[in-house]
Amino acid sequence: MTRFDSWLETQLARIREQGLHRFLRHVEPEGSTGLRFAGRRVRNFAGNDYLGLARHPEVLRAASEAVTCRGGGAGASRLLSGTFGSHRELEQELARFKGTAAALVFSSGYAAALGAIPALVGPGDVVIVDKKAHACIVDAARLSGATLRVFRHNDPADLERLLRWAASPGGDRRILVATESVFSMDGDLAPLEEIVALKERYGAWLLLDEAHATGLYGECHRGLVEATGQGGRIEVQMATLGKALGSAGGAICGSARLIEFLVNRARSFIFSTAPPPAMTAAATAAIRLLATPDGDERVARLWQNVDTLRARFAAMGLQVPADRSPILPVTVGDEARAVTVGNRMIAAGFFVPAVRFPTVPRGQARLRITVSAAHTDADLAALAQALRTTLSDDPIS
Repeated sequence: MTRFDSWLETQLARIREQGLHRFLRHVEPEGSTGLRFAGRRVRNFAGNDYLGLARHPEVLRAASEAVTCRGGGAGASRLLSGTFGSHRELEQELARFKGTAAALVFSSGYAAALGAIPALVGPGDVVIVDKKAHACIVDAARLSGATLRVFRHNDPADLERLLRWAASPGGDRRILVATESVFSMDGDLAPLEEIVALKERYGAWLLLDEAHATGLYGECHRGLVEATGQGGRIEVQMATLGKALGSAGGAICGSARLIEFLVNRARSFIFSTAPPPAMTAAATAAIRLLATPDGDERVARLWQNVDTLRARFAAMGLQVPADRSPILPVTVGDEARAVTVGNRMIAAGFFVPAVRFPTVPRGQARLRITVSAAHTDADLAALAQALRTTLSDDPIS
């Protein structure tokens, strides 16, 4: 064993001892909510395809036609020869959908954050993020070289304390507040109206990650920005195409000047091959579906399923988030114990693997259960029964 391999084995041993070892589970989709895993079918309650659009016939048809007409990949970055008509079409649909002047598509939501934040702020500036903001926001803030400060989760008073410090007299710095609208691990909602009011009071900018809200909230399903009436007051809206929209990729939506600026300064955009045509065509089809009766029915069905499962969990004595979202975490606590509970659920036919540090804080490992419009009443009832049985064997204290 080489010195390098020896070091790697030591690090892996430490990861295993902490109950944090991970491995890739090879699965294949089977139907709208099923997975083929380890030779058997299990019901998937761990994904983010909230509206069941990933396998919608119109989405599949759009992706297939894009591959036939434009090929499997773009072949270059957007600033070389990689900007196809499908990219511009998606960006126009996104801007219309989000109610902004323009939009810019990235290869992933992570890439969108890593491109936008370091382009907007740098050394001498301040980024203030929610304690539970997604890792892409934290990593992008660190990459920017700006001073990073963290406010207590969903705590406007603590945010104001940091804004007051950042905007102190004599300071000539840009201040960027960054948070999620729907938090991916807890399923709670940001107090958006208060955050917007505070950032305006102190002359800051706001980057809002709508990854788990896009397609679900508001009359037109645009996200929490629409649902709370904050359109036009948020400088930078992030969105993902790989959750409720059933495709892949990420986007920044905002003013035309913002998008022009990012085309010139967002390094993850400038130096990446353009997203493949199938991805952009699928996302465009999904956005258009949201404006149809089918889209409305899927959103309504999702919220019906969410309410049903929330009621079942409450009846079992499980704590449910105060806010309504398709994310229902069941916190176990200990990392190794959470893995055991998750494996028992998989053995019972339900794919809900444990989520552990560093995705969530140490000692707060959980099953992150997510609901889809494609789940049936029978799926929900069977999940609740399996969870009841599993937890009775290993109760949560």
